[in-house]
This record gives sequence, structure tokens and C-alpha cells, in this order.
Amino acid sequence: MPTTITSTSNPRIAIVTGGSRGLGRNTVLNLARRGVDSIFTYHSNRAEAEHVVTAVEAMGRRAVALTLDTGDIASFDQFVQDVQRALGGLGAAHFDYLVNNAGTSLHNAFDKTTEDELDTVYRVHFKGVFFLTQKLLPFISDGGRIVNISSGLARVTLPGSSAYASMKGAVEVLTRYMAKELGARGIAVNTVAPGAIATDFSGGMVRDNPEINRRVAEMTALGRVGEPDDIGPMIAALLADDNRWINGQRIEVSGGMVL
Repeated sequence: MPTTITSTSNPRIAIVTGGSRGLGRNTVLNLARRGVDSIFTYHSNRAEAEHVVTAVEAMGRRAVALTLDTGDIASFDQFVQDVQRALGGLGAAHFDYLVNNAGTSLHNAFDKTTEDELDTVYRVHFKGVFFLTQKLLPFISDGGRIVNISSGLARVTLPGSSAYASMKGAVEVLTRYMAKELGARGIAVNTVAPGAIATDFSGGMVRDNPEINRRVAEMTALGRVGEPDDIGPMIAALLADDNRWINGQRIEVSGGMVL
């Protein structure tokens, strides 16, 4: 995918999984506003990914879109090679920030959830995060930052989310261990847990279903559902040097859901 190379001195570079839409897209764009170039992944919709590249270039930054299924661990070695090539095209050997954002939803009652459904959310939301980060560690700069995306559902219990929320809970524990074990390299690792956000996630349930939208707004202290612009700027700010001393934390960004 073509990119416009802008002359720059030692640019910061982020890798954002699931960066072609929703919260990932918003994060890539807000990083660009802060002068950060991105390598982001998309699952299958190349046109969406190209729109993000174009939007980043319009801000004078650079972006590279790579395909990745974060549930296909066997593909990670090839992806790392793709990352190395992308970094070379950006004039770098390492990157600074990793945002493990890509994910799929699952809404099913505990007693009806199948083994295949559980395995799918496990591969995407936990196993994929674990091993993709592991594979990319040699290319993360010392002093870099990692953000793992969780969910307000890891704190708030809503029927039908047991499998999905459990994987997010596991990621929150993993984040603390990563922060401890990667601290020697000066790498800070945190969890960002969005509340209900109006995107196409879960088939656009929060965005497009007026009843769900109303119910979420009623249980939120600030009186509305979240928007992508409530999350992307926060992640970009958390990655910045001003927040270098935040480490091993779970930060919920939900407008005050179920307080």
C-alpha cells in the first residue's frame, strides 16, 4: 500500500492492531496529530485501511497498513517480517509504542457458550496478545510503551459477556506481569478499559440500537454513551512522555459507568 514519506528526524512509531476502524482507527489518527507514525493492522477490509492511510498522510505523517488475524498465532512470524520491512520503509529498525487493540465480540449466555466460541475469544483476546507482544519484543525500543485494550465488562457484570469479559480480565492480569518483567528495559505497560462506545463493534449494537444506547447513557455518570473521540486521544496521551511514570495500571475510560 503506498505511503507518502515525509522528512522527519527520529519519528516515534506505533504499531496498532485493528487500526482500520473504530477505536484503533481513532488511535492511529490521534497519534498522527501528535507527530507519531503508525504501522497498523486490518483483518480483511483493505479499502477501510487505505482511508486511514490517506487521512494520516493528510496530516503530514506516515502510516503503513498490514493484514493480520490476531487469532492466527501461526501467522505471527510472517507478520514480524512484514513489520521489519515496514520499519525499514519508515527509516527505522525499532518502534516505540504497541497498542493491542484488535478484537471480536461474543454475546452468549454462560450456559450456552460453546467450546469453539470460547476458543475463538481466547485466541484473539488473550493468546494473540500474549504471543504477538512476545514476538515483537526484540523490535520495541527500550523505554517504549505498551497499551493493552480491555473492557469495562471486566469490572461490570452484564449477562451474556462471561467469555469475552474473562479474556479481558486475563489481559489485565497479563498487563501487570508484563509491566513487572519488562521494567528492566524501561518499557511501561498499561491497560485501557473503554466503556460502551458507539462504533460498529458487536454489529453496531451501542451505536445503532436506540434502546441499548439509552440504557447505557442512563448508567453513565456523564449521561451518554462513549464515542471513539473519547478513547483515541486518551490512548495517544497515555503513550506520551508526559505519562511515562504510569505503569502497570488499569485505566477505565467510560464516562463513569455503573459507579
